Amino acid sequence: MSDETPTILCLACYYKGGRFLSAAKQAGAKVILVTTEKLADEPWPFESIDEFITLPSVSKQPDITNTIAYLYRTRNIKRLIALDEYDTLTAAQLREHLCLDGPKVTPARRFRDKLTMRKKARESGVDVPDFVGILNYDDVRAFMSRTPAPWMLKPRAEASAMGIRKIEQESVLWETLDALGDKQSHFLLEEFVSGSVHHVDSIIVGGKILFACTSVYREPPLDIYAGGGVFCTQTMPREDPATIDILGRNEQLITAFEKKNGVVHAEFIKRSDTGKYVFLEAAARVGGAGIDQLVEYSSGVNMWEEWARVEVAAALGRTYELPATKQEYAGLIVCLSRMEHPDLSSYSDEEVVFRMNKSFHAGLIVASPSEERVSGLLDKYGERFAADFLATQPPLDSAAEF
Repeated sequence: MSDETPTILCLACYYKGGRFLSAAKQAGAKVILVTTEKLADEPWPFESIDEFITLPSVSKQPDITNTIAYLYRTRNIKRLIALDEYDTLTAAQLREHLCLDGPKVTPARRFRDKLTMRKKARESGVDVPDFVGILNYDDVRAFMSRTPAPWMLKPRAEASAMGIRKIEQESVLWETLDALGDKQSHFLLEEFVSGSVHHVDSIIVGGKILFACTSVYREPPLDIYAGGGVFCTQTMPREDPATIDILGRNEQLITAFEKKNGVVHAEFIKRSDTGKYVFLEAAARVGGAGIDQLVEYSSGVNMWEEWARVEVAAALGRTYELPATKQEYAGLIVCLSRMEHPDLSSYSDEEVVFRMNKSFHAGLIVASPSEERVSGLLDKYGERFAADFLATQPPLDSAAEF
């Protein structure tokens, strides 16, 4: 390998990011994947992986630090990438320990810890729902006195809507905190805000947003996660004032969080009481649940592949160039399925561009130059999915329950 070949080491506690690995290899990097033993037999793109290493855990300390430090002795590692949100802080700790470029622990917490990201956003002038960390009880009491119930009790380190509880009464909160015991400092309490939830998927280079795709969930993810239902999201009209407003807030957020290179999935909610968009959360990852493909079918941009090219270009000191994009619209619909392999063949409109192939899941993507056509198809397919496939299961409090 020449000196011009950077080594990129990727951590993955879940099976994802295959297109990142392939694109990084294609862009000229040597690729090392460190994942868990239980994921060894997943269909990784082994032709693009120079070294494949499995461990019982990719987060247990000091084991993971010792392992990566050992690899670093004889490998020219230039970038260390967390392919999953749950690997974010481990990757940051390793960068800090090895003095590697990229986000260290404090900047990384802005995209992982729900309390840290809210505090940083509020300090930077980004609008957020009122909140308080479960740290000092006087602060918690002050929050409840100024903010009427209901409140949302949120784990600081879980992804998306996992582990969130709606609290209707003060007495219930104290009972819940007593039950949490020493774990309660890992939670925050937030004002309950109703409204439509929007997400922005961005590519950032040198601290500047080079690409951003704005979409809106048909129903808030928390409602789907807690109560079951059909998950739908679709790209927003690009010239709509709402889209422009959200993009401006997203830029304000990325600047405040000092993100230099990579991708960000950020969510904002339009308050039903004021009509104002406020920040919900952000993660330094590609959007999950098929959102990466939603973005690709609407814009022509694959977030995984472009993230890899951004990282390789940065490692080589070269200028990254965004590929040509298109201006279409796409809609994603997904639900848990009663059948292990649901038959989607009857969903045969010409706008259907993707059908999901995942056990006990039904999902597809529609794409069209017309935003109205996409909306119409999601209206029709949403009702049919509920009748044809929909299954529900109790929500998990933690990813550790998977």
